[in-house]
Amino acid sequence: MDPIEATHARVRARFVGSRLNLRTFETSKALAVHPLTIRAGERGLAVLFRFGAAALVDVTPIEEAVFYESLAPFVSEPEERPETEEIQIEVRAEGPEHVDESGRLALRALDLERLRVVAHVLAKSAVVSSYEQRATAMFDRVEALADELRRGRRVRGGRQLAREIGDLLLAQARTVGRVEVAEKPELIWDDPALDRLYEHLAAEFELRERDRALARKIEVASNTVETYLNLLLSRQNIRVEWYIVVLIVVEIALTLYTLWGR
Repeated sequence: MDPIEATHARVRARFVGSRLNLRTFETSKALAVHPLTIRAGERGLAVLFRFGAAALVDVTPIEEAVFYESLAPFVSEPEERPETEEIQIEVRAEGPEHVDESGRLALRALDLERLRVVAHVLAKSAVVSSYEQRATAMFDRVEALADELRRGRRVRGGRQLAREIGDLLLAQARTVGRVEVAEKPELIWDDPALDRLYEHLAAEFELRERDRALARKIEVASNTVETYLNLLLSRQNIRVEWYIVVLIVVEIALTLYTLWGR
């Protein structure tokens, strides 16, 4: 596909794993960097992101499968069920660049920079979708913990709770530190047209709103688990104190028994 002369294209992004190790990736034929953009399939493109996502432009399903198979050695902690985002693009010389009622994205041209902006938004959305799924499942478990806390039931082991906190903090670190969902990509900084396109797509996919909601959900869940863990530690401390009291009483009783016996 010639990014300049094409009249339509499909962009499909996939969250493949926690990280793409692009330092060892062959970049001698790269069309662009930051993000790395290369040829894929017979006439398509691939835009690769270090935060573990890839976006393919105008490739067939077979070419897509072959490409991701070749990409597998460079993926850290691959996703078992990768989240995807997809959009169809049409070139419309007249009118604004926007997503119409049918869900198609109208662009004035399919140049390389515009396609990379679209790939960037879709890649971020796929990553956020994956963490939204995890946060929802995690929040369901934490909600059960909160219900146990409300009912005064016996708590579970601290090791499992510590893992819950670790999962939550790791998800937060990855979404904020690696993906930078709320941040604009470097490639649009000096181009107002690309900036407007990015802002429109970011609003269309609700990136900032979803990022804030995800952060809030992680914060609430983390606070709940920490409270639960503190309660567990408090009960363990109380139990230890009772053990000490019992030992002291037993020692006093033995001493008195010895004295009376004499």
